[in-house]
This record gives sequence, structure tokens and C-alpha cells, in this order.
Amino acid sequence: MLEFENVSKSFWTGETRKVILDGASFRIERGQSLGILARNGTGKTTIVNMMAGLEKPDEGKVRRHCRVSFPLGFMGGINNRHSAAENSRHIARLYGLDPDYIQAFCRWLTDIAEYFDRPVTTYSSGMRTRFTFALMLALEFDLYLIDEGMPSSSDVAFNRRAGSILRDRLSEATVVVVSHQARVLETYCQRAAVLCDGRMQFFDTLEEAKRLYDYSD
Repeated sequence: MLEFENVSKSFWTGETRKVILDGASFRIERGQSLGILARNGTGKTTIVNMMAGLEKPDEGKVRRHCRVSFPLGFMGGINNRHSAAENSRHIARLYGLDPDYIQAFCRWLTDIAEYFDRPVTTYSSGMRTRFTFALMLALEFDLYLIDEGMPSSSDVAFNRRAGSILRDRLSEATVVVVSHQARVLETYCQRAAVLCDGRMQFFDTLEEAKRLYDYSD
């Protein structure tokens, strides 16, 4: 479904080379949702971006044999000068989907009234979160990527609607959640991995991963 083959990734910080992954090979199969525990600054977002195809590895290959979502909260592809209505129709066309349906779905889920027809630059951070989350749910991927868990809105009704739809999606799809907090993974994942010093160590249960993660603290 999603495969990393001998993937290496690092960055030069100006003083030293920071290794994110060092020759990592693993597969994420359909129906095997995965939680990745990693400390802040170890490259969580970089790994998620490589899974989505937003960043390329230095070495090795990332193979996607399914429809992989953009990371939850990712604003790429959205034109801030355009409204949510215009953006949702544009994104729908990029994915070969019905613009009328995608626009109607996002309008209903975000429930931001007249702001849906105003430029995204006029939105609060909460409105932006609701819109990007609505887009991700509207497109129906096989594999959903969540960096640091599902953001919550101050709007209880939105959280309830979005959470219900996400649970329905995950009954047929797969999710990868990357976080520095184990509790974030508990809702979505049974299988887990720990990222430490450029290496991914996989475990059959989240409890096993938590023991190594706590020990390395």
C-alpha cells in the first residue's frame, strides 16, 4: 500500500547533519493503521511529507500503491486570495471529482456561513482548520496522514460531525498518525513504531512501543 525502500533523509543545520531516516525500509498495508512516536525535532513532519509526496528522500524510494491524503492541516494547493467555495471546486477538479459535490460537502461541514464565499485570508485559524479538514474528508483517500493528531475546533458541532465522518472513513481506510504523545495515537492505532536516531522500530502493539519510547526519554 505504502512502501519505504532504503530511504535516507537528512538536513544540514549549519553546524551538523541532522539525520531523519537512515536506510529505513517498511510497508504500511491496507487496514493496518500505524502510530509513530517521535520526539519534537526528530523529523515527524518530514516523514509525513515524504509519505504524501511533498518531500523527496535523499536516497531510496517511497512507493504509493493507493490514494494517500495530504497531511491534515496542509494548506498547499489552496489559494488564500480565493474563497473556500472557489478552492474546493479547484481541488475537486485536480482530483477528477465532482466540483458541485465537493463544494457542497465542504460548505456543510465547515458551517462558516458567508465566510465560505469570502477569501481565505479573512479566515481565523479555526476556520482554516475546519476548511482543510473538510477538504481531506471530502476527497475520500485510502490512507490518511495525521501529524500530531486531529486538531480540535472551538465549535462542538463541527468536532462531532467531523469526528463521526472520520470514524466512518477509517472503518474502510488506513491512517498514519505521527506524534510525540502516545495518548494521541490511542484513538486510531493498535500497531506502532518509535522513531529514534534516524531509525524506525516497529511493534505489534502501542503498549510495547510506549515502553521503549518512555525508556528512551
